[in-house]
Amino acid sequence: MIKVTIYNEYLHERASERVAKVYPHGIHEALKENLTDEDISVKTVTLDNVEDITDELLADTDVFMWWGHKAHEKVPDEIAVRVQQACLAGMGMIFLHSGHHSKPFKLLMGTPCNLSWREDGDREYLWVCDPSHPIVQGIGNYIKLEHEETYGEPFMIPEPDKLIFIGNYEGGEAFRSGCCYRRGYGKIFYFQPGHETFPTFYHPDVIRVLKNAIRWAVSDYRG
Repeated sequence: MIKVTIYNEYLHERASERVAKVYPHGIHEALKENLTDEDISVKTVTLDNVEDITDELLADTDVFMWWGHKAHEKVPDEIAVRVQQACLAGMGMIFLHSGHHSKPFKLLMGTPCNLSWREDGDREYLWVCDPSHPIVQGIGNYIKLEHEETYGEPFMIPEPDKLIFIGNYEGGEAFRSGCCYRRGYGKIFYFQPGHETFPTFYHPDVIRVLKNAIRWAVSDYRG
């Protein structure tokens, strides 16, 4: 059984009726429901109980998934370092959407991780770069999302070890939307889709990618 922990701020869903209509029980609960499988168990943590991200929790987590947006600075520095160190020791990490600006992601990347963006609900195509990679098994040439927040290059991240998806939008922007890294003994996948006002985390291909990524990110070694 692969043990997954999902962190979600759980702020937008309680502050916005528009978001609550899409994720009435929170993004974390939607992900938990859709990702739980015969070989995947899921627990969740929110900003309200972020102190629960202890060394003991991380030691009992095979893959940690992180969704953050408007309260990155409210995550204590010591917890961000704790997550970074667990990844270096072999815990898999999956960062979703605006998790690119989370403290753990920036610690692991060593760069500002800034990008260009606009919020117009554009159509996005996520083009598969390497159809042989485990993360895209069962996916065709692309994933079509009717509406997503637009992210664009330049994206201030290190060159990925493997580029899995390139996203493009109606406005012409292109973006490295799926990036794999290794840091220490840990495997990391950054996946761009997942804006809170769109039902991205109900899309069957997105869920398939995330399940594949969970299975890929598991390490055989924890230092």
